[in-house]
Amino acid sequence: MNTTTAQTVSPSSSPSTALTATADTPVKVAVIVGSNREGRFGPVVAEWLLRRVRGHEGFEADVVDLAEVDLPTSLSYRPSAEVIAELAKVTPKLAEADAFIVLTPEYNHSYPASLKNVIDWHREEWQAKPVALVSYGGISGGLRAVEHLRQVFAELHMVTVRDTVSFHNAGALFDDEGSHRDPSAADAAAKGMLDQLQWWAWALRGAKEVRPYGS
Repeated sequence: MNTTTAQTVSPSSSPSTALTATADTPVKVAVIVGSNREGRFGPVVAEWLLRRVRGHEGFEADVVDLAEVDLPTSLSYRPSAEVIAELAKVTPKLAEADAFIVLTPEYNHSYPASLKNVIDWHREEWQAKPVALVSYGGISGGLRAVEHLRQVFAELHMVTVRDTVSFHNAGALFDDEGSHRDPSAADAAAKGMLDQLQWWAWALRGAKEVRPYGS
């Protein structure tokens, strides 16, 4: 006969207590600007995105701009002092984040090497956290890059939120001041995406308070 032994959860670590506490604490979100290409359009979209994140109640935003990080493509378990210094620009921000938003262009039907590189230099920093995806490009709006990233992030035990924001023919959508020419649809899409990201951040953070991931 199969038997099940009930485990008692102390009140201080009960699911209801943990979820209530996490819902009252702002979500730390790291916004990763994925392109480091010369002449990139990414900063225009990043500024638009950051205004929406900072205007959404319950988020604390930090920026990881990969144009400011110079990590080698050869991974090492014993990085040099120079590489450790570069990692110090990004690793603490990833470790402290409850959630991520990745902003990516589309290069040759996929995402840029700079983004894959920073992903591969880290592992535990990504695990059991949600990530939202924002893309830009030509006619595809970067959506092929997004679909590739979903596969990579699944391998890292992350949750990609369902809704995305994509900018098709992005250069024509923003004026010279960096403002979207017709923002209503994009603003609505951003709000829906951020609402989902916040929910998953609350849920996963609360769950980890009750039981560490993988334990």
